[in-house]
Amino acid sequence: MSEMATKEKDQRRQIIETAERLFREIGFQKTTVADIARELRMSPANVYRFFGAKSEINEAVGKQLMEEVEAAIALIASGPGPASERLRALIKTNEAMNADRFIGDRKLHDMVEVALNEQWPIVEQHIERIASCIARIIADGMASGEFAPGDPVLATRLVHTACMRFCHPRLMVECADDPEPTIDQMVDFCLAALRAKG
Repeated sequence: MSEMATKEKDQRRQIIETAERLFREIGFQKTTVADIARELRMSPANVYRFFGAKSEINEAVGKQLMEEVEAAIALIASGPGPASERLRALIKTNEAMNADRFIGDRKLHDMVEVALNEQWPIVEQHIERIASCIARIIADGMASGEFAPGDPVLATRLVHTACMRFCHPRLMVECADDPEPTIDQMVDFCLAALRAKG
């Protein structure tokens, strides 16, 4: 990568990080491109060299937050250990990271609500990446005999749907006061289903 390309990549990263901080402080809808530029001591025109519109910055911030979750999940999916342990770790890590990013911080949660309501492409891509990690673990479990033979694609959809309230930011908020099922109870239920002989 050339020095110029590296410098541009660094500036783009700084814009995204600054935008994320401002989104957390004042909210993503109240944050303007001028606010981001002022924080970085650059002109709004310079910010627009990297992002054609504020909506592109919004998506870039969301994408970065989701990619952090995806990276942690991918490590678990490809890691060592029994499939059942990896599946539990994946679901619990996904829940914990989403809670940290999108639930504990109301202003970021507002951005996620808009992303879900407006069906930003990054949301669908994120769901697909998480599902592919779940599918990898389930396929491993079926191949090793830890899980009963079956259709790993269907099993992935079933597990992902069963655990939705523990990873979907809106459902996490709506179900926060419901004591049961706990995440461990739901994972136990899914693992029992995966192990059951047809």
